[in-house]
Amino acid sequence: MTTDPQAIRARVDAILADLPGADHDASGDAAASVMDAAMDIDAMGQRLEEAHQILVDALESVEKG
Repeated sequence: MTTDPQAIRARVDAILADLPGADHDASGDAAASVMDAAMDIDAMGQRLEEAHQILVDALESVEKG
């Protein structure tokens, strides 16, 4: 597992890119696009879990030194 922040950010961004609201504007109002999305809630949960696991693994790698 890499601990390079840029690489981790790129992996997480790639996983989350298709999620509704990933392209929200600078105002941060992504709620409307999330509510209008046709994405399956299970698929959305799976993507979020995958991104979460990448972050957990990276944190564990840093803690182990």
